[in-house]
Amino acid sequence: MKLAIVGATGLVGQEVLKVLEEHNFKYDQLLLVASERSVGKQLEYKSELHTVISMEEAVKQAPDIAIFSAGGSTSLEWAPRFAKVGTIVVDNSSAWRMNPAHKLIVPEVNGEVLRIDDRIIANPNCSTIQMVLALAPLHKKYKIKRLVISTYQSVTGTGKAAVTQLMNERNGDDAGKVYPHKIDMNVLPHIDSFTDNGYTKEEMKMVNETRKILQDDTIAITATAVRLPVMGGHSESINVEFHHDYTIDEVRSILEKSPGIIVEDDVANNKYPMPLNAQGKDEVFVGRLRRDESQPNTLNMWIVADNLRKGAATNAVQIAQFMTANNLVY
Repeated sequence: MKLAIVGATGLVGQEVLKVLEEHNFKYDQLLLVASERSVGKQLEYKSELHTVISMEEAVKQAPDIAIFSAGGSTSLEWAPRFAKVGTIVVDNSSAWRMNPAHKLIVPEVNGEVLRIDDRIIANPNCSTIQMVLALAPLHKKYKIKRLVISTYQSVTGTGKAAVTQLMNERNGDDAGKVYPHKIDMNVLPHIDSFTDNGYTKEEMKMVNETRKILQDDTIAITATAVRLPVMGGHSESINVEFHHDYTIDEVRSILEKSPGIIVEDDVANNKYPMPLNAQGKDEVFVGRLRRDESQPNTLNMWIVADNLRKGAATNAVQIAQFMTANNLVY
């Protein structure tokens, strides 16, 4: 097993390495790959120094699996080249997500659709992953009619430069802005660029990716994505209307039995999901379960997860694990 981490020096790439170690992912050779400006750097991993190599060199070595966290343009250029030499590419960017020729995977939800000839596999958007993990078992039971989504997203979703902007502003330094406005002590209803319909790309990702993963284009979905000056994870307020009625106790029981989900729903003791507690964890946390009393068959829920973990690195590693465990690697 020859494993490549593309974008190894970035926030998600570094998190992938942590997850690989924690999950005890078995490999014989590890290739750390990054852009030309990082080639030749030394990175220590598991008490061993690794030299960062170029994309060209990594393709020559034909790894069995490559986990990409290097941006959409890099993926569009290089993923096909890796796939051509037989590599399974698990891509964290948005480049391949809505391409009908490639599968969009959350292993606990739709891993069963993967086949041995899948060479480029898309990792969904971070905010979509945590939401569909909680919604999928409920969709199976009650069938979702409509979703109203509001997200409250960590600056870590933008990358290292955004974290630097937040901490600089907290220290009184306004230099080096990534966002169009100050983020410290502020809230930005703006994630990614705006599209012609007035929604941002982030909001439309949640609409389109959710339908693709759940394999149901009939679900009506509207979303508002908001950036907050927090680190640790993304939070989501989800209003979900079902075709069939439910009970809160049954919903709670379904979620408690679903893999990768932890229910924290004890408001009498102020227990509910928060990004501060989700940081560094692989699970998706669900709470504030309550009936929407304004219309039938509708549930309110609050979903939190570490966007660098299950929202990116952990899900990517789990896809790689699924492929190896099911003998889908050449």
